[in-house]
Amino acid sequence: MKHIIKFSPPDISQKEIDSVVDALKSGWITTGPKTKTLENRIAEFCGTDKAVCLNSATACMEMTLRVLGVGAGDEVITSAYTYSASCSVICHVGATPVLVDTQENSFEMDYDKLESVITEKTKVIIPVDLAGVMCDYERIFEIVNRKRSLFKPKNEIQNNFGRIIVLADSAHAFGASQNNKMCGSVADFTAFSFHAVKNLTTAEGGAVTWRSREGINNDDIYNEYMLLSLHGQNKDALSKAEAGNWEYDIKFPGYKCNMTDIMASLGLAQLDRYASLELKRKGIVNIYDAALRGENVSILDHLNPNNKSSMHLYMVRMNGKDESFRNRIIRKMADDAVATNVHYKPLPMHTAYKNLGFDIKDYQNAFNLYKNEITFPLHTLLSEGDAEYVVKTFKRYLHS
Repeated sequence: MKHIIKFSPPDISQKEIDSVVDALKSGWITTGPKTKTLENRIAEFCGTDKAVCLNSATACMEMTLRVLGVGAGDEVITSAYTYSASCSVICHVGATPVLVDTQENSFEMDYDKLESVITEKTKVIIPVDLAGVMCDYERIFEIVNRKRSLFKPKNEIQNNFGRIIVLADSAHAFGASQNNKMCGSVADFTAFSFHAVKNLTTAEGGAVTWRSREGINNDDIYNEYMLLSLHGQNKDALSKAEAGNWEYDIKFPGYKCNMTDIMASLGLAQLDRYASLELKRKGIVNIYDAALRGENVSILDHLNPNNKSSMHLYMVRMNGKDESFRNRIIRKMADDAVATNVHYKPLPMHTAYKNLGFDIKDYQNAFNLYKNEITFPLHTLLSEGDAEYVVKTFKRYLHS
């Protein structure tokens, strides 16, 4: 039977299995002590005072927009080159999404264009740390500070900032760092994904962190997330389970997106293993980088010491090639038992965003990135031999 190289299977060891079994045997499987422990450990890992664990990065971003009071009449800016979640959350809260093209030959937003589309309605920018490489946050904060005079706060928390708020979509970037600051402590708010394919997984799930600010009580922010994520209820199930403590209040009609202790137990075990998992990813990146040196391709710089990537995705652009060539290579590699992927089809190419009036013709740089991009498998179940086979197979078809 042919050995199939999968694209991104979860790396589950006996440690994760034992941790989940422990949760199952504990008598507490929904949001409880393990979720709170994971929140504390994520905050410590990221260098923040608090973290909140929810059931997805999407929920983390949407609840953050709601914590900030973003809604109808507001604009939120994000990249045209991303997955739908970066933009769908803007629609969920009733705000207007504004998409920005990438820089030429770069997966990051065009920061000059970003600055040019800021208006009095702009409340939040959602940069995307694609593949685990953090955006240029120094540049982004320079822009929002230059545009302070345009900012029109609608509530107390926005007034405290006095400028556009930066909410990082760091779904790919847990464990990344920039200028010796961990991802999670650089943007104003940062949302992580712990989906099954991510570097750290809870099967589904995510977390949000934020930087402390004078005049804003972190406990108040945390409690707001708790209310929003559990129907606006002022007691969670763990609190209500205490003898005689059944009574609760619904403060507002909230949402339902809490993390469970089963999920958190998986995440705790993954966090214990994170350093070794990261080292394995680095080894695979080194194999790919070395093998592609001198080829007519463009690759992301994952190993820059000043901007250390989480090494979530290994994205390759085949210079001078088009969609049909890229798709043919994907099929041929699949025939040779190598699963690959594409990250991403730009949002204006999808029906949902076409229906909102976006046209890919206005995002030519994003389209040019997409048309010849292929993503190699990059996960911790790959052997060195697997990685060498992946890139050898790719090179054979690249030159055919």
